[in-house]
Amino acid sequence: MKFFATALISIASASKVHDFFAERNFICGMCKTVFESAYEGDDQKVQEIYEMFPALELAISTSALESMATFNLSDPEATCKSANLCEQGNVMELMANEIPLNLGKHVETVNSNPKSKWVSGVNEKFVNASRKEVQMLMGTVVDPAWTIKGAPYPDMVQVVTDDLPTDFDARTNWPTCAEVINNIRDQSNCGSCWAHGTTEALNDRTCIAGKAEFTGFLSVSDTTGCCDAKHCFSFGCGGGQVGTPWGWFTKQGVVTGGNYEQGEFCYDYTMPACAHHVDSKTLPECDAVVQVQPKCLATCPSNTSINYNEDKHMASSSYGFGLDAVDKIKQDIYTYGSVTGAFSVYEDFLTYKSGVYSHQTGASLGGHAIKVIGWGHEDGQDYWLCVNSWNNTWGDMGTFKILMGDCGINNQMHAGQV
Repeated sequence: MKFFATALISIASASKVHDFFAERNFICGMCKTVFESAYEGDDQKVQEIYEMFPALELAISTSALESMATFNLSDPEATCKSANLCEQGNVMELMANEIPLNLGKHVETVNSNPKSKWVSGVNEKFVNASRKEVQMLMGTVVDPAWTIKGAPYPDMVQVVTDDLPTDFDARTNWPTCAEVINNIRDQSNCGSCWAHGTTEALNDRTCIAGKAEFTGFLSVSDTTGCCDAKHCFSFGCGGGQVGTPWGWFTKQGVVTGGNYEQGEFCYDYTMPACAHHVDSKTLPECDAVVQVQPKCLATCPSNTSINYNEDKHMASSSYGFGLDAVDKIKQDIYTYGSVTGAFSVYEDFLTYKSGVYSHQTGASLGGHAIKVIGWGHEDGQDYWLCVNSWNNTWGDMGTFKILMGDCGINNQMHAGQV
């Protein structure tokens, strides 16, 4: 089989698959897909994956010729562990990741910096949270070697920069949809930010396109469960892509769904809002929340009176924005509403309270998806205005401003028309 001739050459020493949670899960998942396809004799599928992810072919091609005896294609997970592409965990590293992050030092660093354009402080969501707990929330693939870009932004769209305002907020521009746009959700202890950032932006655009005919909420659970490895190269609470769900929305759409146990819509979120290791009067501790991975269902579990198939809301197109596309992104938000964005999160971002965020201190934690609802200029800096999925106790009532281009946010923006 051609697969063996090209893939199994030499062994790489055991090492960390990737620093980021979503990328680790993605690489492992795609490795298993390759070996499953190889076991089934589907060389074409293997080649298609390799063409999309040359880094995966390179990683597998440096796996073990001398340990081929341990490669059992009928057990893809064990095989990928043998190839060092599914992480097996270092005990010392696991223990270190359980230690709470020292966010206090970042608060002090930011607030003592006279050049800082933002205010740092204690957010209930992350009090005494460990690196492991926080990294599990960073569920978006942002490493360029592993990201899937959406279809390019339509060339026929003319960007008229003279007509774009200096400041724009979708909530005030479309006041009849403000409640939808400003709906602050909580991904709980699940790495489903990729599904939040995409579904919520579709939600806003559905309301805006229909001139507030639809003011309900769309189901993040439906996207998380159904926009899976096969259809979206995404892995539920284990993280996913932000370029593929918009394509999924054009093919299958999303049913309605509110927050945990809301009960009004088809498929509510499967976990409640939570906070880490803090005696909150309103939120349960995230450790006490059982991670309930959303499943792909064919009926409405939260409101059985709704017909699942008839409840689908669709997008009519899907596209991504290339590099240096700030004006195109603005034009799209100005015309159609919120877009999906993704960026690399650093420790200091967890302490954001107000102002225009830019990374100053702390290690990187992984990729995170949000929705971008506008832009502005403040204190000499251009920023994107964003809605997060860490509940309204975090940041500026669940929203934040981030310096345009900081942490790679300009590089992964996606949307589609409704």
